[in-house]
Amino acid sequence: MRPSSAKIVVAGGLGAGKSRLIRSVCDIGPLRTEAVITMASAGPEGPGRAALQESASAVVDFGRVTLEESLVLYLFGIPGQDRFRSIRDDVVHGSIAAVVLADPLRPADSSSSVEHFERCGIPFVVALNSVDGQGRFDTDQARAALRIRPDVPVVPTDARRRDAVKELLVRAIEHALERRHSPPEGPAHAASH
Repeated sequence: MRPSSAKIVVAGGLGAGKSRLIRSVCDIGPLRTEAVITMASAGPEGPGRAALQESASAVVDFGRVTLEESLVLYLFGIPGQDRFRSIRDDVVHGSIAAVVLADPLRPADSSSSVEHFERCGIPFVVALNSVDGQGRFDTDQARAALRIRPDVPVVPTDARRRDAVKELLVRAIEHALERRHSPPEGPAHAASH
């Protein structure tokens, strides 16, 4: 029997761990496009956590993971900065679900990714990435910072651990299936401040 396949997009703020997530779960070495981080490439928000890393994805990361013999996922990691909007529009086409990876200490850095998936109508989950085991996860604070509805899953994860990432991908697929059977009312983004 030939396996089914699906496309999932991974997005989030600069330095959230998107490339690491894809690397940790792929069956084969992922295709990566990285560039050196400069103050200009960090954008107006500055480098923040990204200052701890030397490079970041410049365009798109790509990888493949087999969840079961019958399901192959193709993962596309896209940059979170608004200047990559046209690339994001092209890459999200045909995806069944998305993961918004967020730094639990700076979840609002991933808000443009949340807004993008809402505009595109793609079901997404928010994953609070454990960055070097820092602090406790506060899903309520992350939900408030990203202004998302209660039915959008916000889950803790560790982008370095294959098993945690697989669980996250399964949750994203489950959420997409739930949305297919009972679509949400109105946009996922809560009222602006």
